[in-house]
Formats: sequence, C-alpha cells, structure tokens
Amino acid sequence: MVRHNNVVPNQHFHKTLWQDHVKTWFDQAARKKRRRLKRAAKAAAVAPRPVGLLRPAVHPPTNKYNYKLRQGRGFTFAELKEAGINKKQARSIGVAVDHRRRNRSAESLQLNSQRLKEYKAALIVFPKKRNKVKAGDSSKEEIASAVQTKVKGILKMPELPKGEEAMVITDEMKSDDVFHKLRLLRAEAKE
Repeated sequence: MVRHNNVVPNQHFHKTLWQDHVKTWFDQAARKKRRRLKRAAKAAAVAPRPVGLLRPAVHPPTNKYNYKLRQGRGFTFAELKEAGINKKQARSIGVAVDHRRRNRSAESLQLNSQRLKEYKAALIVFPKKRNKVKAGDSSKEEIASAVQTKVKGILKMPELPKGEEAMVITDEMKSDDVFHKLRLLRAEAKE
C-alpha cells in the first residue's frame, strides 16, 4: 500500500529471472494432511498413552488477552508440591515442568494443583516389565481397563467463571452518588 507522499513504485517484472525470486506455497493443504496423519500414527503407536504432556492453564499476557486461559509450558514446583507429585517423577508420568514459572496468585495455584490431582486420579502407570511390578505401578485390573483418551490435549481446559449479566438500570441506581461513595472509601482506606 502506498503511503504518504512517495513515488508510485515501478516494478520491472520483465527481467529474465524474476520467477526465481517469487516464493510459492502450493503444498499447504498437503502439508496439513501430512501433519494430521503423522499425529494419528504417533497416537496409535503410543496407545493407550496420551500424546504429549499435561500442561497448566495460564492467562496470556497483556490486557487484550488476559481474560482467557491457554495451555502453558509447564507446572511450577509449588503446584507439583500441592498436588503431591515429586518434581523428578513428574516428567516420567507425563507432566510438563517449568522451573522458571512463578505463581503470582493463589487462584492459579489452586486451579493447576486441582488439574494435577484430577490427572493423578485418572492416571494408570504401566510397569516397564509385565512380570515385575514396582511401587507406584497400577494393578492388573486397572491396566486391563485402560483406554486412550480422545479429548484434544490430555485434560480439558477449565472453564472460566462467567461475568455478570447485563441488567436494566433502575431509578435507584441512577440517583445513587457512586463517585462520592468511592471517594469516601478511598479516603478511609488511606487513613
């Protein structure tokens, strides 16, 4: 797009080798299909284990997006401790760990530790060798009943609480002097 007081560009597409400098992307649909088939093949190969790791629910940065939840890189040590999972053992049972992340609120700590507890309750640990069962491995009945989850990701992302519903403004609300009420409360809080 031409902006400001610039000269209209005069592209010379009559040069002999301009086709070599044009980038094309014709295999986009084929690549999408290839990636999907690879994911399905990987899921079949590792069944009944889930593909990928369990990741925490985090708020994206900036005011534009921080009302949402998305998957983070890994759980904090505090979240693992709250759920009763050893940080060294976490990776071996399919839980992502991020040593750099910090819990800045009690709500996020509770949410993610609850997520870990749900995962731990549904977890079935297969023994490495069938005839050698170690501590922490699941029983034969649990192993026999194991099925691979079909949900995108290992656990569904938690639902955020709904905001307040829209309401009709009454005459009583209109007559209230909210500005001065807030001013008084702010003054009292400072004292």
